[in-house]
Amino acid sequence: MNASCELTKDQKQAIGLLSVGTFLEYFDLMLYVHMAVILNDLFFPKTDPYTASVLSAFAFCSTYLLRPFGALLFGYIGDNYGRKITVIITTIMMASSCFVMANLPTYDQIGLTATIAMIICRMVQGVSSMGEIMGAELYVTEITSPPQSYLAVGFVSMCSLFGGVAALAFGMVCTSLLINWRLAFWGGVCIALVGAVARTTLRETPEFIDAKRRMRKSIEDTQDDDLINQGKKTARNTNALFGEKVNWKTSLSYFCIVASWPALFYLVYVYFADLLKHNYKYTGADILQNNLIVTIFNLGILAFVILLSKYFHPLKILKVRAILFLMFMLFCPYLLYQASSPTHIFLIQLLFVATGLGRSPAGPIIYKAFPVFKRFTYASFLYSLSRIIVYIVTSFGMIYLIKTFGYYGILVVMMPVGISFYLSVKYFESFENTNL
Repeated sequence: MNASCELTKDQKQAIGLLSVGTFLEYFDLMLYVHMAVILNDLFFPKTDPYTASVLSAFAFCSTYLLRPFGALLFGYIGDNYGRKITVIITTIMMASSCFVMANLPTYDQIGLTATIAMIICRMVQGVSSMGEIMGAELYVTEITSPPQSYLAVGFVSMCSLFGGVAALAFGMVCTSLLINWRLAFWGGVCIALVGAVARTTLRETPEFIDAKRRMRKSIEDTQDDDLINQGKKTARNTNALFGEKVNWKTSLSYFCIVASWPALFYLVYVYFADLLKHNYKYTGADILQNNLIVTIFNLGILAFVILLSKYFHPLKILKVRAILFLMFMLFCPYLLYQASSPTHIFLIQLLFVATGLGRSPAGPIIYKAFPVFKRFTYASFLYSLSRIIVYIVTSFGMIYLIKTFGYYGILVVMMPVGISFYLSVKYFESFENTNL
């Protein structure tokens, strides 16, 4: 496809279906996250504020515990059977977990069983979302070419965030109008099922089909009597398409880039929510409203950054964001110490979002650095590994660091995140120049 061409009708339809599905999937996933200030009280025993923060962190991290397993599972399916099947399976899994959560009794009704069941559902949702976002973004990456791919993949990423906005809005309406919170999860069930049905109309990506065709042709051309006796499996394993190595620097750099957002997400949406709840007596409805505005602002910033890729190279955009983030972090502890009202905390949240780090709009460039038959497995596994490691470090480590060093403890985590992000972007710049 010529880089200057407009997207075809089929490409637009596929991007639309994937974007809608990603929105629906992340609506279901984020529904609990943003309603946690309310639901944690229903599914966990009531304790002191510090223990409650630890339990809240555990519930938050449970979503990501099985993500590496999900990455390997969906990576195998996606790299061997295609991208399409993965995005259908994930929506069915999400619908099932939402159905259980919509009918789950509270802690007061069945005790610890409710806590365990809720955590298992969150794990299933984490596994599902892993295959979802990676499957959708890789699919769009492989059916488009730069510079259209920067905007197209960025739009899919925006839809995942928009799903979070809708989940927040839905949760806030349920809370303010005293609507039963279970209706939100029932809505999630219906939404996920609609997404699954819609995605059955997708076709497999041309790049994956072409790679499969070349793999089969290579097997046919290179088979001799010994290979025939050993079977096609041996031929496949010796095929260059499957044997292509993944550079460890590529893997490490990708890990550092995707590890940046979870650290920011915890601070912006979890830590500051607890701060507003315990220090400023915010109710669950107050926190939902506050986070809704922050998320809408985040969505606007992401849209602006993605649109900038029409005029500037995506990797240069990421470098500038990394520099702005590091500059902001130097002043962050001081700003938090000076904060004396919820408005101050809100403004700091907005600054985090405005200078925040992430792979958009450079996702297509980064994904293309991986071989086509290892792309789904490596990208999704490293993505999931970054989530579980960073969320555990930030959720539990940040509590200890801030308790020990005050707000300066934030720098212990966030400065290395920003520096490694910048260096990783530099690596992909050199990689792209080398492979032009």
